Amino acid sequence: MLRREKERKVSFLSKHEDLIFPWLLTVPTLIFLGVFCFYPMLRGFTYAVTDFDRMMPKNVHFVGLENFKKILTKDEVFWLTVSTSVKWVVVEVLCQLVLGMIFALILNQKFFGRGVVRTFCFAPWAVSGVLTTMLWTLIYNEHIGLLNNVLMLMGLGNFTKAWVQNIDTAFSAVAVAALWRGIPFFTITLLGGLQGISPELYESAKIDGSSSWNSYWKITLPCMKESIVFATLMRSIWEFRSVDLIMTMTNGGPMRRTLTLPIYMFQTSIENGEYGYGAALTVVLFFILSFYVVVYLRANDFGKGVDE
Repeated sequence: MLRREKERKVSFLSKHEDLIFPWLLTVPTLIFLGVFCFYPMLRGFTYAVTDFDRMMPKNVHFVGLENFKKILTKDEVFWLTVSTSVKWVVVEVLCQLVLGMIFALILNQKFFGRGVVRTFCFAPWAVSGVLTTMLWTLIYNEHIGLLNNVLMLMGLGNFTKAWVQNIDTAFSAVAVAALWRGIPFFTITLLGGLQGISPELYESAKIDGSSSWNSYWKITLPCMKESIVFATLMRSIWEFRSVDLIMTMTNGGPMRRTLTLPIYMFQTSIENGEYGYGAALTVVLFFILSFYVVVYLRANDFGKGVDE
């Protein structure tokens, strides 16, 4: 009897080995996601329906949807941060896409020293947000900054200013710094897409009398659809929740000109100690990003081939 039971167990495991083994490999990942992702997310949703405050940690009450009602109807700063965040994403992603495509097309050509040029073009992507902040803060410095010194040498001293502290130039100054750091991501991704296009397509188009511009629209862009969608989607999400560079350069100032929704969320919950309201802002941010992902993927049929 014992022998038969052992044989049954062995036969059962051998039959279902293909199903069990993959699950065993994914268990550590599922545990990690559960502890460090899903559990904090669940706690965040829980805090969002309370009035949890750092000043009264033991006096927490369930308030239902009151935090969300206040966000959508009474909080004028929230709508200001949403508009600033949308503006930031549009400017950054559009400029990074266009410039990244230009650099990718150039680096895809064969020329002397291409490896060195690629290294310099990709280098900003390896720089952390804090180091980028230090670099561009020195460039924008009102007294010893490189930008103002160059303007002085060119006889344009009237145009010198405190670029990051000025309400008219703060947003543009931070946007340029983020642009410098973000272009390499698009360049790397789009360059990979370009190198996956068969040269025979361009040769056939050239034989048929197609111009370079026409080949770009008819061959390059359709073949790079998935690369463009992926890079744009990922970068849009990253830029919408961008914190490090903006916070370290302006912290949302001056006069809230660079205050985005993630920074407002941080200031509300961490600096002011309004954990319940801050968690509600986090939930709103989560749904905004989720809605954007769903709409964007459906609109672009992501995952389908060029001929599908």
